[in-house]
Amino acid sequence: MRTHSRWMGPAALTAFLLVANFSASAQTGTKNGEWQTYGGDLASTRYAPLDQINAANFNKLQLAWRFKTDSLGPRPEFQFESTPLMIHGVLYTTGGSRRAVVALDAATGEMLWMHSENEGARGANAPRQLSGHGLAYWTDGKEERILYVTPGYRLIALDAHTGIRVPGFGKDGVVDLKLDDDQDIDLVTGEVGLHSTPVVAKNVVIVGAAHLTGGVPHVKKNVRGYVRGFDVRTGKRLWIFHTIPLPGEYGSDTWEKNSLVNTGNTGVWGQISVDEDLGLVYLPVELPTGDYFGGDRPGKALFGESVVAVDLQTGKRKWHYQLVHHGLWDMDIPCAPILADITINGKTVKALAQPTKQAFLYVFNRETGEPIWPIVEKPVAQGDVPGEWYSPTQPFPSKPPAFDNQGVSSDNLINFTPELHAEAERIIEKYRVGPLFTPPSVSKAEGPLATIASPGATGGANWPGGSYDPDTHTVYLFSQTAIAILGLVPTPGPNISDMEYVQGTAGVTPRNGRAMGAPPIAAPAAAPPAVPGGEGGGPGLTVEGMPLLKPPYGRISAINLDRGEIVWQIAHGETPDNIRNNPALKGVNIPRTGRAGIIGVLTTKTLVIAGEAGFFTTPSGARGAMLRAYDKSTGNEVGAVYMPAPQSGSPMTYMVNGQQYIVVAISGRDYPGELLAFRLPQS
Repeated sequence: MRTHSRWMGPAALTAFLLVANFSASAQTGTKNGEWQTYGGDLASTRYAPLDQINAANFNKLQLAWRFKTDSLGPRPEFQFESTPLMIHGVLYTTGGSRRAVVALDAATGEMLWMHSENEGARGANAPRQLSGHGLAYWTDGKEERILYVTPGYRLIALDAHTGIRVPGFGKDGVVDLKLDDDQDIDLVTGEVGLHSTPVVAKNVVIVGAAHLTGGVPHVKKNVRGYVRGFDVRTGKRLWIFHTIPLPGEYGSDTWEKNSLVNTGNTGVWGQISVDEDLGLVYLPVELPTGDYFGGDRPGKALFGESVVAVDLQTGKRKWHYQLVHHGLWDMDIPCAPILADITINGKTVKALAQPTKQAFLYVFNRETGEPIWPIVEKPVAQGDVPGEWYSPTQPFPSKPPAFDNQGVSSDNLINFTPELHAEAERIIEKYRVGPLFTPPSVSKAEGPLATIASPGATGGANWPGGSYDPDTHTVYLFSQTAIAILGLVPTPGPNISDMEYVQGTAGVTPRNGRAMGAPPIAAPAAAPPAVPGGEGGGPGLTVEGMPLLKPPYGRISAINLDRGEIVWQIAHGETPDNIRNNPALKGVNIPRTGRAGIIGVLTTKTLVIAGEAGFFTTPSGARGAMLRAYDKSTGNEVGAVYMPAPQSGSPMTYMVNGQQYIVVAISGRDYPGELLAFRLPQS
């Protein structure tokens, strides 16, 4: 494999050769004006106690510098999702279609060094391509390292000063993650990778696993998404946690008919959080193979769709809680648990708040795994797919209430006009609809064509997760109202899948990503514009080109963890052009609807900050999106600045040379990935 590392500007790097005091412990926000981990701290709070940029001056923000990623790979990237780190005046990020690592001067954006790996066929076959979500940092006070996972699933350690691979780590700076994984994985075609960043706590590097989407899995015995801990100095494997238990291990009895032997996936593709004081690592686990048919895996199937706490040094399970039993909806846990010290009945409780696709925020005591408020097992609808196994109940939190739409009925269909609502009701007559956890349907031309589920696999919260304010004990979450079309059809042949049923619609031949040449989970070229409110198995159902469900399509919710209550909720994002200019709405007053998408939020001393998803025409007539700021106490918008493309990563902030910066990754249709750095005018 060809590697490339470029050293630039040694004089510019001397400023950070002296190592500042760094603590990797679970914090209440960032420290020293830096941003040292993906989530700001190991607790994944995405909180920075900075207030130089505030409500009075947010509108005055100017572009300090910009960094284009076009040349960081053989082709431009249109899905730039990184959250950079900033340590000692240097900003580190991944970028480009080859997932290059770059170090930039945090004040000017000047490139200091770049490291890139060309993984050939292994990279081209990777299920998780492009730049991913970023990287990790480690120091012992003397040595500093940057660690990241390549598209081809290799863990690489770089010298933070030079970008050169660390010789004593693994083999020439590389740990091959397809080896020493308690299973055989093809080094070129094995379907496992990672978009998320590794997590470093004390001297342990923790790495999860991700796969292709599982609506039409090629094989039910897919690669298993085990989680491992490695020594940060040597790359030696310290432990492995089997997300699918081996026979005889804890949880193996939840797999009926010994189905654990022939099942895969169950990875941890979202970010991982750590409480160093408790010595616990918190794993948000996805569901087993496949996403919508589970007849080959009867039973509750631990640790599918569970939050699992494991020991930092040994990987041993300490507690778990399964959020979805025998999942059939692709509601795998997509993001980092938020660790928060909250006040319940006058006492401080070490809590964990887990955002989910199903639009519930599940809150636990992170020491014991006990729910803070009762989680009630309630009966749910049973399906009629031949050979399927259905859980009779699912867990419903009593607090906090759902933060986004759940279920599909006449009550939540588009209602801008009576005519549009009536058309939506005619559309759903062909489908099965119902509350949360309504199961998928065998697709029949005479009906039902499928189940319309909401939230869909991209509804509710997703991989960016939320942020947390330690001053007010409030979680801030962006979510989107989305549907999924969950139809199942008999598998048409072994070249598609070895499962009995796969996702599809009657009369349409299913396509398997690997077998039929569909793209990996990445946008290799400019992606078409999304229709708000629809995904999963084809284009979203629309009414006169508008979403089936009523708005808001995107919202930010403020949820107080002391009380388990939603404090405020606002539509985030300007109304899409296809709704503002729709002939069917001529003369109708449409309030701001919010914009569908997958974005993260940032919380500072006074503000909640988030960019918009998707392009729209701004009041000035320019095509782009806005970076918006809200008063974190009320949700009132206090400022907005223009961006030439939508937010596609999550914003972060830092201080350097006495100036606060906000940096955000943007990209989209026909707009390659770029970092924007905003600051106030210099006096």
